[in-house]
Amino acid sequence: MGEMTDKIKGAVNNAVGNAKQESDDSETRAEGRRQELKGDLQDKKGSVEGAFGNKV
Repeated sequence: MGEMTDKIKGAVNNAVGNAKQESDDSETRAEGRRQELKGDLQDKKGSVEGAFGNKV
């Protein structure tokens, strides 16, 4: 179950991060890049949990 949760959170963070990167404000764009990176890491965590089970 943790695998799917992390993948969903990752997808949401990627989508929100991409939207923020469209802003005219440089601080908001930077925040969007960080949020997108967080989403990528959550997705990878979900993939690892899927491969090894929730034991990680």
